Amino acid sequence: MDVRMELSRILIRELSDCQLIELREVAEPGEEMPGEPRSFPIVIGLPEAQAIDRRLKGIQIERPQTHDLLADVIREMGGRIERIGITTLSEHTFFAELWVRTSSDELIKIDSRPSDAIALGVASDAPIYVAEEVIESATREEI
Repeated sequence: MDVRMELSRILIRELSDCQLIELREVAEPGEEMPGEPRSFPIVIGLPEAQAIDRRLKGIQIERPQTHDLLADVIREMGGRIERIGITTLSEHTFFAELWVRTSSDELIKIDSRPSDAIALGVASDAPIYVAEEVIESATREEI
């Protein structure tokens, strides 16, 4: 089962190679949380953290960066990002999918790093879903 989550925090430390984003469980629209929301961090790179932060703040830069380019390509081809899915956690590495609805109403899944999927999805308010087993693994003490 997939659980809806949201980007709750970005920690950018420009003097470090590792940045953090935190995902927090949220209720589906029209529902209530059954208990305390779970959350977990994902380590990402500085360029991805900056792209997420810039897109959240609506900051436009003079030339498109990679995430901006890909979002423009998807839009210009008549597609839209429908959802982000974080599907697997293996050996401390998260795996994700970007779900894109095409102009012909086909839903395609594209393999992605979570940071790239989130960088693309935040500007279009695409919901984030995480597999239950990923949440369980990510919230264990040893992770």
